[in-house]
Amino acid sequence: MRTAIVILVGLGAWAVSIGLARRFGKPGGSALEETTLAFITVWFLTTTTRLWAGVAKSGHPLREELPMAVLGFGVPAAIAYLVRRRFF
Repeated sequence: MRTAIVILVGLGAWAVSIGLARRFGKPGGSALEETTLAFITVWFLTTTTRLWAGVAKSGHPLREELPMAVLGFGVPAAIAYLVRRRFF
């Protein structure tokens, strides 16, 4: 359940960043492309921080946390990347 919430939060964060780029960014598609790449970078850092916290602070084994971190990062990042390539 936590993984689904993380994925939904990631997609929501990407949608908000795209909305802000459309509203306040420079005209053209370059602002949207830059925003998507910035989102992927920030989302990777967020996901790896959650992975570290789960292993180091909560005591969960890496083999349990790693697949959830990969899904939590991979699904929103892949969707953001594919949509950027397809529509922008």
